Amino acid sequence: MMTIRETLEEWEYEYLSPFAAHSRESAGRDREEPQCDIRPVYQRDRDRILHCKSFRRMKQKTQVFLAPEGDHYRTRLTHTLEVSQNARTIAKALRLNEDLVEAIALGHDLGHTPFGHSGEAALNEICSLGFEHHKQSIRVVEFLEKKGNGLNLTKEVRDGILNHQTVGHPSTLEGQIVRLSDKIAYINHDIDDAVRGKVLREEDLPRQYTDVLGKSNRSRLNNMIHDIVSNSTGKDKICMSPGMQEAMTGLRKFMFDHVYQNPTAKSQEKKAQHMLQELFSYYNRHLHELPEEYIGYIEQRGEHPERVVCDYVAGMTDSFAIRKFEELYIPHAWSV
Repeated sequence: MMTIRETLEEWEYEYLSPFAAHSRESAGRDREEPQCDIRPVYQRDRDRILHCKSFRRMKQKTQVFLAPEGDHYRTRLTHTLEVSQNARTIAKALRLNEDLVEAIALGHDLGHTPFGHSGEAALNEICSLGFEHHKQSIRVVEFLEKKGNGLNLTKEVRDGILNHQTVGHPSTLEGQIVRLSDKIAYINHDIDDAVRGKVLREEDLPRQYTDVLGKSNRSRLNNMIHDIVSNSTGKDKICMSPGMQEAMTGLRKFMFDHVYQNPTAKSQEKKAQHMLQELFSYYNRHLHELPEEYIGYIEQRGEHPERVVCDYVAGMTDSFAIRKFEELYIPHAWSV
């Protein structure tokens, strides 16, 4: 008698597109382990990411707006959930593997620093080994989680996480969906946050792009997702129509010029970068003050000290980084 997992794997062959990544055909994990009798491998990976500590910490990490006043601005976690929802919608319409799409989407930003891309730039500048969040996300799932044991995810999920950035080339269609869904999500929700923060108005967006994409977040999401579905159906690649792709690229550049580099949105950026670089420098000089498990990575496992310090600082939430900086550098009242 087949297990529930085997029944689900059989269903994938009967229902999913021939271009889908089938769970039974996964290239597997670095460390072999017994199969679950209920969940196929990509569903299992999704669950592991959802339950890991790095995923929970994203709720207190900046997306774009540093220290905004208000409860409705996106965080790294809400961004991740929006990417996941967009990606699942596309995958379902194309009869691709939703579990794989969701696992990649939920894990793609696990390695992000506090204070968004400004924090990433700060660590990349000061660390002699360099720092890139997509590579750090892989380090999180392969090594850092579970006290140095990692999550032992499938190769397809890790490939999608590593290649989610603009220049990436995911090996599965599910990974390609997440790569596009990431851009769709951040362009639209960053417009929403920018309007909320009075950095721009909806009518400031160039007509040459909104005439194609739509004149509201809702219409833009709807149009872009429908365009991907209609242009990718029955194909072995995920793509947009040339006009939609051009408009999205143009709107993305507009956002970089008018929001991501806007003085209001970035008013606290230099302070945040200085703080992270000071924390990095401090722990490089005082390795013995790192948490015990990080010291173990250096002493027992031979990891480079700078990489481990990056691991520690990058894993901080915004609030924890501020608290650590205050603890190390700001005088406190004392009593005898």
